[in-house]
Amino acid sequence: PAEEAEPPDLDDVDAALLFGAAHQVDQEDQHPWLRPEKRLVRALLERGTPTVGVCFGAQLVAEAAGAVVRPAARPEVGWHEIELLPAAASDPLLGFLPRRTEVFSWHSYECQLPDGATALARSDVGLQAFRLDDRPVWGIQFHPEVTEADVGSWIDDWPNDAAAQRTGLDPEELRRDTAAKIAAWNDVGRAISERFVAAAE
Repeated sequence: PAEEAEPPDLDDVDAALLFGAAHQVDQEDQHPWLRPEKRLVRALLERGTPTVGVCFGAQLVAEAAGAVVRPAARPEVGWHEIELLPAAASDPLLGFLPRRTEVFSWHSYECQLPDGATALARSDVGLQAFRLDDRPVWGIQFHPEVTEADVGSWIDDWPNDAAAQRTGLDPEELRRDTAAKIAAWNDVGRAISERFVAAAE
């Protein structure tokens, strides 16, 4: 975890994956490790290192590229539909997905589209995926990497998650829904990962 380790030497980094966190990008005062983490992300972008940011990671990428990150109109937790935008059809990472796709999310913040970036997907709440135009860098707001065990641990913490509680969802129904959908979703996650490796190479 970023809060427990020094940022890596980027001379040894050929590609980067930035994942989620239980924190928010505007909480530097509570979590001082965010400052070196943000410097690291800015350096990745400056170097043009192939990078994918997921959820919190996408928000870090967006902020490093100059975009606003802020609380969303409402939390997006669980399974919901997104729309792939026309630019996604030729995107190296997301081009294989149908125009309307059900994804798994768990966030209460959103990022705006950075200048010099292309929007790839949206939900009725906000931006779901983007790519920087001049670098192999993506932000994905949903969670293609999530496993059933991950979701289970997040649901177990439901009583402590104010954003999740605001959704009004039944956590046990979400657990059952996830058990039925996660295998196919993990296939999607593997496909995105494989496409990122190919793009990075």
